[in-house]
Amino acid sequence: MKIKLFYHSLLSDWNHGNAHFLRGVATELIRRGNIVEVYESENSWSLTNLIADGGKTALEDFHNYYPDLKTNFYNPKNINLDNLLFDADLVMVHEWNDHELVKKIGDKRKKYPFKLLFHDTHHRAVTDKENMKSYDLSNYDGVLVFGELIKEIYLKEEWTTKAWTWHEAADINIFQPLPTTDYEGDLVWIGNWGDDERTKELHQFLIEPVRELNLKAKVYGVRYPAHAKKSLKEAGIEYGGWLPNFKAPEVFAKYKFTVHVPRRPYVESLPGIPTIRPFEAMACAIPLISSTWNDSEHLFEAGKDYLQVKNKNEMMENMKRILQDEAFATQISEHGLKTIHAKHTCAHRVNELYEICEEIGVKNSLKKDIV
Repeated sequence: MKIKLFYHSLLSDWNHGNAHFLRGVATELIRRGNIVEVYESENSWSLTNLIADGGKTALEDFHNYYPDLKTNFYNPKNINLDNLLFDADLVMVHEWNDHELVKKIGDKRKKYPFKLLFHDTHHRAVTDKENMKSYDLSNYDGVLVFGELIKEIYLKEEWTTKAWTWHEAADINIFQPLPTTDYEGDLVWIGNWGDDERTKELHQFLIEPVRELNLKAKVYGVRYPAHAKKSLKEAGIEYGGWLPNFKAPEVFAKYKFTVHVPRRPYVESLPGIPTIRPFEAMACAIPLISSTWNDSEHLFEAGKDYLQVKNKNEMMENMKRILQDEAFATQISEHGLKTIHAKHTCAHRVNELYEICEEIGVKNSLKKDIV
């Protein structure tokens, strides 16, 4: 298939979690013989911040880790969609794109025979409905969403007539267990502070337990305000700043466990959607402790793939158990890894995408590979 992907950025994962999954899916599609072209707007805010934070070496590292991937920049003011789309079999447009571009690509669907999918991996369908309903998807063949509840919203609100649940997954070409020669600490957390969507939760499930247990911990991420950095320092937690996502496996290998603290919208309004971080941690076989989220779609087994806790005391008890019982920690990490390899890799998601392609009649659709 000739596949064209329009995303905010392939190169940058600076506060841009969509890039994690996109990279894995694009790699898998290419390795199966598809011709894949990725398009991103020049001077996007994520890429601009990445270069400011990591310099040109950040882009060099990307190409070293993803030798199969490259991007194509366009200027939103003069993009020639006819030149880009005339020979496509499948076009996928991510929800972070500008409304005008989404509509223009939809208009080209009437001129050329490609099939067109909108891809949503964010919570705005719940938290910002006015914005989402202003996307013109009238010429799209359907929508890929990362949870059943989001799919139900798209159909109920009549933003589309077809929608499929397409969960994120781990790119096991990058996210895999690495040998540990010597631990640098007990706990590592990789995540962005962002808006006030989980400030209370980060104190409850991360900062306070580390301080009270006197753990050696390190945190990576961006958009940490001064008060957050102050809280980390007071708890004795080292702040590592921005970390390229593809280097997370190397960091995980240096620590004994990690935690997941879902943002409030996912806990309160989006059951069944864990975001991509747990997939990646389990793929690296690091024991994972998560604050409570409702796994309504039965992606994992709490207590076997990872540990789930409801409050600070439960978090502290499970932290101590992981640190004191090596056999138990190994049991959790190995079970999580097996679950990822059984059903949550980017290869699995590409298989699902192929089935959707057959359903909507994509030309040159390749047969599903066995994983």
